[in-house]
Amino acid sequence: MPRPTLTPLYKPDQRTVDQSILKQYMNWLFIKKGLYFRDYDDLWDWSVTDLEDFWESIYQFFDVQSHTPYHEVVLKPNRSEMIGTEWFTGATLNYAEYLFRHKNDQRAALLFASERQRLVAISWDTLERQVAAVATYLRQQGVGVGDRVVSVLPNIPQAVVAFLATNAIGAVWSSCSPDFGTASIVDRFQQIEPKVLIAADGYTYNGKPIDKTEAMRELRVSLPTLQRVIWVPYLDASSKLERATLWKDVLDTPAPDGLEFEPVPFEHPIWVLYSSGTTGKPKAITHSVGGCLLEHLKVLALHQDVHVGERYFWYSTTGWMMWNFAVGSLLVGATLVLYDGAAGYPDLNVLWKLAEDARIAHFGGGAAFYLACLREGLQPGGSYKLTHLRSIGSTGSPLPPEGFRWIYDAVKPNVWLISFSGGTDVCSGFVGGNPMLPVYEGEIQCRLLGSKVEAFDENAKPVRGELGEMVILEPMPSMPIYFWNDPNNERYRKSYFTEYPGIWRHGDYIQITERNGVIISGRSDATLNRDGVRIGTSEIYSAVESLPEIADSLIVGLEQPGGRYFMPLFVVLREGFTLSDELITRIKQTLRSRFSPRHVPDAVYPIGEVPYTISGKKLETPVKKILSGMDASLATSKDTLRNPASLDQFTGFIISR
Repeated sequence: MPRPTLTPLYKPDQRTVDQSILKQYMNWLFIKKGLYFRDYDDLWDWSVTDLEDFWESIYQFFDVQSHTPYHEVVLKPNRSEMIGTEWFTGATLNYAEYLFRHKNDQRAALLFASERQRLVAISWDTLERQVAAVATYLRQQGVGVGDRVVSVLPNIPQAVVAFLATNAIGAVWSSCSPDFGTASIVDRFQQIEPKVLIAADGYTYNGKPIDKTEAMRELRVSLPTLQRVIWVPYLDASSKLERATLWKDVLDTPAPDGLEFEPVPFEHPIWVLYSSGTTGKPKAITHSVGGCLLEHLKVLALHQDVHVGERYFWYSTTGWMMWNFAVGSLLVGATLVLYDGAAGYPDLNVLWKLAEDARIAHFGGGAAFYLACLREGLQPGGSYKLTHLRSIGSTGSPLPPEGFRWIYDAVKPNVWLISFSGGTDVCSGFVGGNPMLPVYEGEIQCRLLGSKVEAFDENAKPVRGELGEMVILEPMPSMPIYFWNDPNNERYRKSYFTEYPGIWRHGDYIQITERNGVIISGRSDATLNRDGVRIGTSEIYSAVESLPEIADSLIVGLEQPGGRYFMPLFVVLREGFTLSDELITRIKQTLRSRFSPRHVPDAVYPIGEVPYTISGKKLETPVKKILSGMDASLATSKDTLRNPASLDQFTGFIISR
């Protein structure tokens, strides 16, 4: 079991605490509401027990202007049901309209760089004009409130413009990254019957142009509801697609009335995101305009302390919910920094150089990126001027203790590390950062305001200091309003509410520490269960990958006839090393000494690479299914993988027991 450390890696000074937006919010609650809280724990308790007053205070603190007044803050269908909860009934608003309140001619709205493009700035004026032109064009094509606009674009300014234009007219946005396979995109977009597709001719990765023109032709044929395709010639300025309108021609659309916003109900859909599709057809997770607006304001301002004028960056593709979340930084007046390309091309320093060049204050990425930097021995703090850098965010998978230490040793000793965890399910987080609290090694700082997170033991009772199933006991505005085409919410209910009726089971295995921090030990469906004791996979990865010979690893637990349990460990070796008996012994000794005999694998095997989803998660459960005899094509959709060929090595794998 993880043991919380006693000495913090970072502690905010009093000035940082006093100037934080979270502290300003607490002061506001005292002055405006007469509510005094001794500390964050008191504030959190109130936020999850008095939902109505808490969420109304967020609405008021951020001065959300609705076109029509709300009648009730929260309306639950019944005491034991979260699905169908309504928020701010009667209110009508617009996400993009709130965002453009920060229009300012003194600072850029966007900064953009790529493998082929040096850093450029896009002004708020340019952004507004382009959004107005695209919104007008979409209206002229008959796109209205509730219609779906989909895109297959790299992480480029055109994607931000297209989303804001779609949102401005009350239409529903949905996006896939161009590195998705065509069948995978079809599986997603066919479900929501889009009217317009905005597509690029390709993208670049690791210095190579990857043309997607033919794939987009196939996609168009597979989406019979499409009435218009807008073509973005990104790789080749002269490229065209038959019967498609060029992006530059759309931008030339006259918009004499400027940018106009369509107010929609609070619960109106803002976008459709998708589950990974590793366990069946991707779920079309639909979020509300108002829910995402409040949630993004809450997290970005109160929990990530993003101030007006600061530069915000999160390395992502347009197919990951962190792209949508990062666009939300514009809601709090930040300048959004976009990067299109590989994080390791021409080497792993590329994003750290971007942090220097773009004067990034809030830098985010996947845990896998930081661990790759650690293994390469990078020292970004010694190579680049990171004077503006205030926070480093990590998500995608649990950041192990050595990742925390590397940030403080190699990047910046006084930076604020935000380990953030949530998901596509809420397009935000449940646990994350707190500008008023210290950072402890391997530990997420807090449960977020309004997120009633607990760890359940096997008897469905909350526990402290022990590993348990992560659950959320109260609804949140950014929980899905529904899954698209899900009659009677069957898939929605099955996804979160079958284990504990009326209680959201998220699927993570967590420990809530004595100081109310959180340690995540991996996905609970991949949790190892040795002799009745549950073990988080992240513990094993942390220990095994600390060995100099090991580049990466994957572990699964296989239930055997007669109640036996077999736990194989797969390792990717660094160049020049082999899996000798001596190394296997050292792996086992390391796990036994760091944790317990139960953590020691039954066998260790070399593999070429660990399979990952596009968002950077290891595929433990599909590998377990393949090793148990399931056909690889049924275990997961290869189109959702970063390295689909990596699954082939497990087909027919002979395990010596």
